[in-house]
Amino acid sequence: MKWITRERAKVDRIACPWLIKRFIDPDAEFLFVPKDKVLEIAKNENAIPFDVEGAELTHFFENGKEFVSFDAIIKKYNIKDPALLELAKIVRGADAKIENPPPESIGLEAAANGFRIIARDDYENMRIQFPLYDALYEYSDILPALKCEGSAYRLPYGNHFTHILAVSQRGSNTLQTSF
Repeated sequence: MKWITRERAKVDRIACPWLIKRFIDPDAEFLFVPKDKVLEIAKNENAIPFDVEGAELTHFFENGKEFVSFDAIIKKYNIKDPALLELAKIVRGADAKIENPPPESIGLEAAANGFRIIARDDYENMRIQFPLYDALYEYSDILPALKCEGSAYRLPYGNHFTHILAVSQRGSNTLQTSF
C-alpha cells in the first residue's frame, strides 16, 4: 500500500509512517511531496494521503480539543494498544497546540527538529527517527506505572533485570533503579 504526505517531515509526518509500518502495513511505501501536490499525486498513485488538509487522516477537533494525524490513524484502524495510546499523547503534545502537553512532548519536538536538520531527505529522516519511536513506544508501555505512586516494574536491561519503582515526592515522580 502507498501512503503520501507533505515533504519536510518533522513530528506527525514521521510518527505516522512509524505507526503504519509497525501496526498496519509493514510493507507500506511512503511518498513525500510538495504540500500543494499531495492530493493530486495521491489520486494518480492510488496512495492514501495523511497529514494534509483535505485528507481523511489529518488533524481534527473533538470536544474542542485538537488531535493529530497519528490520532486519526489510530482511530480509523481501531487500534487499542495502551502503550500506543500513551505515545499518541506525546506525539499530540509535540505536534499540536494542546493544553498541558506531556513533558516528553517538548523533547520529541526538539529531537524531530534536529533529525530534520541532519537528514538528507524525508526517507533518511524516517530511517533515523524510527528507533526513537520504538524507544518511546517501549517507554510509553511503562509510563502509566511511572505516574502511579508506589508502582513497580521489572524491565529487561541487557542480560539483567532492572527494578524500577515510581514514587511520588511532593507531586513529582522519581525513579529508583537497582540491578
